[in-house]
Amino acid sequence: MTPSQRGDDVLLFGGSFDPVHLGHLIIARAVAEQLGLSQVILIPSARPPHKDASQLTHAAHRLEMCRLAVAGDAMFNVSDWELHQPGRNYTLNTVNHFRAQRPGSRVFWLIGMDSLAELVTWYRVADLVAACTIVTAGRPGRPWPDLSALQALIGADAVVHIRRHVLDTPLVDISATQVRQRVAEGRSIRYLVPDAVGEYIASHGLYRAPIRA
Repeated sequence: MTPSQRGDDVLLFGGSFDPVHLGHLIIARAVAEQLGLSQVILIPSARPPHKDASQLTHAAHRLEMCRLAVAGDAMFNVSDWELHQPGRNYTLNTVNHFRAQRPGSRVFWLIGMDSLAELVTWYRVADLVAACTIVTAGRPGRPWPDLSALQALIGADAVVHIRRHVLDTPLVDISATQVRQRVAEGRSIRYLVPDAVGEYIASHGLYRAPIRA
């Protein structure tokens, strides 16, 4: 793959970020560096299509934690665009928004290997893979998924393009579930989240109740 040489190309990284943790940031930076990108935008989701929004921490908290996590880092920005969209938003809508903001630029969308396995279920996935480059970061214990069903939807060439953008990234075995569980148990989350995020969680009393399955 050829690294980007255009400063307005961007890596978009969407998710619930409940909370954002060091694994998110380490992997996003590793991917951006491999692609030759200087811009990563974290995009907290308001109502992720594949999650129960009622289980999520309030969007204002998740947004602020993202901002605190990347404060002072010129590579990272945070967008609240999805949080202001009515109803359920889809990745394709977000990608098209940023494409309209950056005419002629390449837009990359970062997912994990677990999401690659679910990509076949995403809204208008054929249009999505035509609108952006899906970049997949490997995760600990996640083997290559069977992409035959996805190929039936989007075609062999598109699947080849997706496979070419599965990148070797640091296998940082941190999850937001793990962070929430440790807080609920009264255990330290130091070295799992940026210090500013840990301080925010403590000062706002987030995740103290036992997590719901």
